[in-house]
Amino acid sequence: MRDYRKLEVWKRSHELTLFVYKNILPKFPKSEQFDLLSQTKRVTYSIPMNIVEGSGRFTEKDFAHFLDMALGSAHELEYCCLLSKDLSYFDEDLHNTTNKLINEVKAMLIGLIKKLRE
Repeated sequence: MRDYRKLEVWKRSHELTLFVYKNILPKFPKSEQFDLLSQTKRVTYSIPMNIVEGSGRFTEKDFAHFLDMALGSAHELEYCCLLSKDLSYFDEDLHNTTNKLINEVKAMLIGLIKKLRE
């Protein structure tokens, strides 16, 4: 078992979650409260939650499985943000900033998954 708070990928995914909550979610119209906003919120916190759950597992294989799920959520978040930008819920600059943060987390997840599977 690992202390997830010591994992840099968890720290970055937690920062990403806070960023989305503070900067993206407030931009959604009320009409999206139970649809795209809700889905964006769920996939955002799913990233660090899967890292936490995986870090509590005993094998590297199990940990890598949960990191795979976190990576899937990161991809889903990437699309939620693209769709939201294309629906004009927020501007290109905010999308680019968010996408950069998502890509950093994705790269870290991929690197850790590869390391665990060696």
